[in-house]
Amino acid sequence: MRCTLKHENALRKNGLQRIAGIDEAGRGPLAGPVVAAAVILPAGFRHAIVDDSKKLTPRQRDETYAALVSRPDITWAVAVVEHDEIDRINIHRASHEAMRRAVRALSALPEHALIDGRPIRPFPIPHTALVKGDGLSKSIAAASIIAKVTRDRIMIRADAEFPSYGFARHKGYATELHIERLKTHGPCPIHRKTFLPVAQGILAFAS
Repeated sequence: MRCTLKHENALRKNGLQRIAGIDEAGRGPLAGPVVAAAVILPAGFRHAIVDDSKKLTPRQRDETYAALVSRPDITWAVAVVEHDEIDRINIHRASHEAMRRAVRALSALPEHALIDGRPIRPFPIPHTALVKGDGLSKSIAAASIIAKVTRDRIMIRADAEFPSYGFARHKGYATELHIERLKTHGPCPIHRKTFLPVAQGILAFAS
């Protein structure tokens, strides 16, 4: 399947104009926030490589991010749910909350949203959930790129504050390096304390 404006165009044929794509980045990491983005693309939007952010290189993501956020005809917003709130309400609810906050942060509330994944209840506006939507919808793909780049930059800044963990390299994901550093140093303030490898690290570090 190709990433297109098929779903956006179908909604526009039904009279809707403001259609947001929504996606998140950071469900899986052991540290840092989950970040969601909401993006409204103009009708007829074209860009050669807007696709699922996981299919792009870091350089392609950065360049596409810059192209998206600099265009005056694109409306976008991001929302960040921090590690402590993730621990308090769990990552599933935190991801949904980030998406709700992102759509509310747009300068004008969309008439409809296309969301990557499953339906979200409750949600501020009508929406269509698309499994693997970041590879199907240009709007969701654009949101996936903005969310991913935003989160990566947050983790690069975290690396400067907590240099022992290698956050700039793995962005908080459970890589071999990260697990090794976690076992050596124990968790830092931005680790998700309820995630099992971190909880195990706490016990090992405490003992």
